[in-house]
Amino acid sequence: MTTLTATFETRRDAELVIERLVQEFKVDRKAITVGPEGDENSVGETPSGGDVESDGPSVEARDDAPVEGRIRVALDTGADVDVEAVRKAFQEFDGERA
Repeated sequence: MTTLTATFETRRDAELVIERLVQEFKVDRKAITVGPEGDENSVGETPSGGDVESDGPSVEARDDAPVEGRIRVALDTGADVDVEAVRKAFQEFDGERA
């Protein structure tokens, strides 16, 4: 078994690559771990998605999202995983090898 790891600037990028792995590559979601690159809780280096103010008046805007570092995604691969396709997916969403 090999572990492929990349870090992402935003939580959104990490979520999109996970979606690609699960939906297109049929990777078992249990084989993927995601979390902050360091010890601190983080939404990534830049707030995105649900971490930023929307146009809707539903909730008061917040500016306290923990911007403490990149988001780390790791995939424990099995024999049936196309390693190069996974690496390309990581790159497509600006993942940096960790």
